[in-house]
Amino acid sequence: MRRSAAAALAVVVVVSACSADGPETIPTSAPVTTIRETTTTEPTTTATPTTALPPGPAGAAGAGDSYYPELGNGGYDVQHYTLDIAVDVTSGTIDATATIDALATEDLAAFNLDYRGPDITTVSVNGTPAAFDLAAPELTIVPSRRLDAGQSFTVIVDYSGTPEIVDSPAISFPLGWRAVNDYIFVVSEPNGAQGWYPVNDHPIDKATYTFRITVPDPLQAAANGLLTETIPGDGATTYVWEARDPTASYLVTVVIGIFEVVSGDGPRKLPIRNYLPPDLADPPPVALERVPQMIEFFESVLGPYPFEAWGVVVVPFFEAALETQTLAIFNDFLIQTEFAESVVAHELIHQWFGNSVSPADWSEIWLNEGFATYGEWLWAEHLEGAAGYDRLVAESYATVSTSGFPPPGSPPPSDLFNGGVYLRGALVLHALRTEVGDDIFFEILRSYYESHANSVATTTDFLDVASRVAGRNVGEIIDPWLFDTTLPSLP
Repeated sequence: MRRSAAAALAVVVVVSACSADGPETIPTSAPVTTIRETTTTEPTTTATPTTALPPGPAGAAGAGDSYYPELGNGGYDVQHYTLDIAVDVTSGTIDATATIDALATEDLAAFNLDYRGPDITTVSVNGTPAAFDLAAPELTIVPSRRLDAGQSFTVIVDYSGTPEIVDSPAISFPLGWRAVNDYIFVVSEPNGAQGWYPVNDHPIDKATYTFRITVPDPLQAAANGLLTETIPGDGATTYVWEARDPTASYLVTVVIGIFEVVSGDGPRKLPIRNYLPPDLADPPPVALERVPQMIEFFESVLGPYPFEAWGVVVVPFFEAALETQTLAIFNDFLIQTEFAESVVAHELIHQWFGNSVSPADWSEIWLNEGFATYGEWLWAEHLEGAAGYDRLVAESYATVSTSGFPPPGSPPPSDLFNGGVYLRGALVLHALRTEVGDDIFFEILRSYYESHANSVATTTDFLDVASRVAGRNVGEIIDPWLFDTTLPSLP
């Protein structure tokens, strides 16, 4: 993502004239607005909770992340989420049902979901009421019958109330379901999804999604994937979106507001749909004009675009830009700046690196942000030749050398999206390219992507691919840039 100078999220952060990834932050001169948000304490339940786990196997209460061990859960693999959400814009509340289709990977007498959202009314497993206990962020569910390893099962959770803003362990930035002026939007990297639906909230458990979002007219609802149905009702409309590609929970979004939809086609008739505030739709921001050419260029470098659609949704007064899968979220000020096209390139290349190939552990965030920042440099090289690329490399190196950013291979868990994972992360790739040459370097990028598409990866995975393609151990090239406190000399 890219973020503003004031916020460091996994969206796109502009660290200097050369933007860094993660949340793209906006300049501090950007307009500010009052955020209509409520951060609550731990949510309560209205159904009878369990008081103790039954004897028998229970799935782990975390996915084993080295930085944020409470995120995610073990014992099962979610296949699909169906989120039915009716939104009361006046009160800011939702009435929702989450249907979770999963596969048990071990015998389970109980299992956990991550959740700190509105009050739960009922929980069932395979159509039978289930006992549960909510001690946020862990929702422990005890099915009436033990689940066997290899068994498919369906969990249905009914809940209603005001979604909670989630505090992030990684950044000082409000996450989850947010209402700002006349817009509602979701930004979740790394842990905001649990604020508005029960979820296995870690990238290692990707799933497909169906969204059925009901909003009062004339509001519209956009989400990941493709809009497959619009169902009119009495003063309200239900928007049905299908995200048929595996999606990490932090990349899931719903955006509600009044938009003009500007549509077009990318390579091979790829649907491009941009959801823009009416005052930005005619004409659309200049930064969006070359998106089809961007996609075509990145496909020539990396391989086919990973998903079934692409586009952006522009939300007034959002602090940043975030690579939410197939529908990136942009701040309305940011999308009109002189560096907006670079940010668009950043969020677009995230669809390959970050979205399709996601980090297996949050400590590996440079694999998202360093790669997306390097994508900005490649786009500049495509437009301006070597001079454009060299300029961004030099600017970035100068920024890193004076900034005190930590090495990108071990970012602080409390400052995950610092500028080092963006700029020095991209310099890792520059150093590798300089050493092995263009042909091998781009074959490394393609092979790494192809090997881990629709999955997760680690730095070791990248090094394994790079060393295999290069025919040598490239760790000696990469490791100093990733881990040394002293910044290496620019190649």
